[in-house]
Formats: sequence, structure tokens, C-alpha cells
Amino acid sequence: MQRSTRERIVAEALRLFAERGYAATSVAEIEAAAGLSPGAGGLYRHFRSKEEVLASAVREHITRTADQIAKTFEQSAAIREQPLADRLRLAAAAGLRKMREEADLIRVLFRDLDKFPGLVTEMREGIANPLYDLFAKWLSGQPEMAGIDEDWDAVALVLGGSIVNYWLAQDALYEPPNRVDEDRFVGGWTRLAMGLVGTKAEAVQ
Repeated sequence: MQRSTRERIVAEALRLFAERGYAATSVAEIEAAAGLSPGAGGLYRHFRSKEEVLASAVREHITRTADQIAKTFEQSAAIREQPLADRLRLAAAAGLRKMREEADLIRVLFRDLDKFPGLVTEMREGIANPLYDLFAKWLSGQPEMAGIDEDWDAVALVLGGSIVNYWLAQDALYEPPNRVDEDRFVGGWTRLAMGLVGTKAEAVQ
């Protein structure tokens, strides 16, 4: 599907922000990358400023991620009869896939977004906290977890945070930490999560 001019501006701006940094990217460079005449003011027909382009990227990410999260949890509900290990693998794989899909925005978030505290708040309240909250509810809602007295918010943060950290380290170091590839990581993550229900590691293939 062909992207609109507005969509091209947001996508190309985000790519350039991720590659060069927000401050080092000019409006003219964004216009050129989006197929507009550089310096002719085409960006301003869609956005009031470069900062508004970044804000649009953040808000589109929040909307897109919320939709994808809902679909992922719906999918996991559809395989409820499958072993818990398979459901956990699905959750871990989905988390890593989402990090890859949003790589440019994540790079900008960790490098440049401290200059825009309002956008940081939107990211925290619009996606980060709700995501961990949903994951905590998903974990505690699995039949095998019923009756387990656990701090699910803390557990979700530990498990979810390990996925974020794995991807960030891989992205920064240009290879998986300690050369542990994604399959091995997901396997280890699943065995760790299975420990919540007292399942022996040998039971996880």
C-alpha cells in the first residue's frame, strides 16, 4: 500500500533521527528523504515543526502498539489449551518482534527523548506502564498460575524488562549478548517463567 506524504515524512524523519540524532537532522533532509523538494517547506504543509513530526511518531507508536498488544493477547487466548510453555514462548517472541519493528523509535527514545519530557510522559503512561500491567494480568490469568500468591507486577517487570534489555544490548553491541541467539534466549526465558509454577526445567523443550 502506498504511503501518504504525511506517513512518508514521519517514517523518514524517524529513520534519520535514529541514524543521526534529532538535533543533527534538518527539516530539509527530512523533506528530501520523504521525496519532497528540500528546503521548499513541504514538511510544514503537514506539520508545524520538526518536534511535531517526532510527537506524531511517538503517538502513532502508542496507538499501533496498543492494537498489536490486544491482538497478541487474543491470539494467546486462542491457544489456551496448548502447554503453558508454548504460551510463554509466544509472549517472549512477540516482545522481541515488537522491539525489532519499533527499532528506530526505540533508538530515538533512549538517545533524544529526554529533551522532550512531555513525550517521555506520553510513552510511559501511554504504552510502557499499560504494557507491563497487561502482561502482569496475563501471567496471573493463566490457569496454571491460579492460586499462586505472587507480586505479578514485579514479575512482569522482571520478565518483560529482560526482553527489553536483551534487545537493547544486541542493538548496541551489534550481536547478541554473550552470543546467545534469540532461540536460546526465548528458551531460557521460558524455563525461568515456568519456575513460577514449579515446573522442572527438563519439561521445557
